[in-house]
Amino acid sequence: MAPTSSTPAKAPAKPRADKPVEDAAASALPADERAALDVDVDRLEAGAKVWVALTLDQRARLLGRVRDAVGAVAQEWADTATMSKGLEPGHPLSGEEWLGGPYAVIGLLDALRETLEALAQGRSPLDGIVLDEAPGGRLRAHTYPVNGTEKFLLSGFTGEVWFEPGVSAVEATRAAGLAQLTPTESGGVGLVLGAGNVTSIPVADVLYELFAHNRVALLKVNPTQDSLLPVFERALAPLIEPGFVRIVRGGAATGAYLTSHPGFAHVHITGSAQTFDAIVWGAAAGSATDGDAASARESGTPKLQVPITAELGGVSPIIVVPGRWTAADLKYQAEHVATMRLVNAGHNCIAGQVVIVSSDWPQRADFLRELHTAYAAAPERPVWYPRADERLEAAASAYPGAVWSADRTRAIVEVGEGDADPVEAIEYFAPILGIVEVPGTGQEFLDAAVAHANDRLTGTLGANVLIDPVTEKALGDGFERAMADLRYGDIAINTWTAFNFLTARLTWGGFPGATLADVSSGIGVVHNALLLDRVERSVARGPFRPFPRAVGKGGVFTILPTPPWFVSSRSGAEVCAGLTRYLVDGRLPGLVKTLTKAMQA
Repeated sequence: MAPTSSTPAKAPAKPRADKPVEDAAASALPADERAALDVDVDRLEAGAKVWVALTLDQRARLLGRVRDAVGAVAQEWADTATMSKGLEPGHPLSGEEWLGGPYAVIGLLDALRETLEALAQGRSPLDGIVLDEAPGGRLRAHTYPVNGTEKFLLSGFTGEVWFEPGVSAVEATRAAGLAQLTPTESGGVGLVLGAGNVTSIPVADVLYELFAHNRVALLKVNPTQDSLLPVFERALAPLIEPGFVRIVRGGAATGAYLTSHPGFAHVHITGSAQTFDAIVWGAAAGSATDGDAASARESGTPKLQVPITAELGGVSPIIVVPGRWTAADLKYQAEHVATMRLVNAGHNCIAGQVVIVSSDWPQRADFLRELHTAYAAAPERPVWYPRADERLEAAASAYPGAVWSADRTRAIVEVGEGDADPVEAIEYFAPILGIVEVPGTGQEFLDAAVAHANDRLTGTLGANVLIDPVTEKALGDGFERAMADLRYGDIAINTWTAFNFLTARLTWGGFPGATLADVSSGIGVVHNALLLDRVERSVARGPFRPFPRAVGKGGVFTILPTPPWFVSSRSGAEVCAGLTRYLVDGRLPGLVKTLTKAMQA
């Protein structure tokens, strides 16, 4: 999920700036390295024949072995990831690496295993899942929570998968399982180009290749995650040993060689649209070989000869629907917005980047004052992702009136009128937060904010909406219609789209409709542990107020205090580590200790 840049309009998709991978890079790779990669691909081709011979029960048991291996390295995984981002193990912000690493992977492994077990017993993964109608005649599956643990640990949070218009319950149920419905049909060998920012992404992408597509996979880790290679190898050892997965490291030359390798049937990338274009067309806009790539686009003859899926990020809106908020609401939701931007130092593809507020909201000034306070007060940390300092400098040049904090490593900028500002068009992938005002209250504001997010912001990956229970009830069907109008693949209402990302039975990816020539936030979805077909989006919903203020205030009840992923949480590191350990070992005394810590957030 690398940073991107673009022109303002959302449709067609905007080009984004990054260093292209040149064809010359592949030929520059030393012969011995090319030979070693060829051996890896050969081993995977042999492994593909073994994979299709496994029964669903055998695959489910194999997932259990991977789960054990992940649990065994969970502490080292979190510590290594924390250090790779310039923090010490146990740092108050290290909880992010537990949640974004082993916690997410264990949740995905468990959910995939349950899906395989259902299929092995002749049931659909959707059996027992509530299906009903979403706005616009869409089918909706309520996929979170599905068990007592989920209902208890994250009470008040729910998740839904919305199918494309026209999909019936019968069709969705029949298609659930994807390639596991035909497990003896091989998808060949896939190439996964791993993300560089969140450590669960490469592992989750490999799992999706195996189970959604029956493809064994070669994973090339991003150089930013080289230190995690030994951890990944031990975590995935049950898949590596029989030849279902291989892991390699390398830079641009390695990537260029692999994407042109004839042994792959498919490529999946998590990164930037510019890198996507370099892979598909041979170069990106503005590069030395842009003319050749443009000719390839015009003729519809991509350089890449196999299908590709991708998750490419974007500029995520945070729509703040005006209502009558208490002082505690203003403070809490300001910390919520700061969290959306500052987790992982802003190096997230769905880090909230543009806050859309009403110019007519009587509490607008109060909310923005709380937001500035929360943003500046959040713990300082390294801005570690490559070239992030350049993007901060670019923001300083574009916004001389920006309000800087944390030793000038984060800023809040005001969006002007007229054409889209840089903060609306460029995925900064760094702590730059934009504020834009649109007029109106109630439905008028919400419709205008949705239109602004759809038409002015780059990408279609994730959108966030904050709304108090009284206002949501007053809007009624108008609110649900507005959510349907948001053209984003993941929507979070009173939570952050990172919840969608971490929840295995929700899908993760851009809004449908992207193409090779107009890729926007990517093509296809991942995670999707129920292996659902023809998905349009996933929608998560959370409580507007935390415990104990959720009691007796209407809306969604929760026993969760300040969520442990909030940058303002005092006990987030201990709680995230404790929740992960509970997933690993299921020990109730440890869970009780963790919940006690959660109450001290």
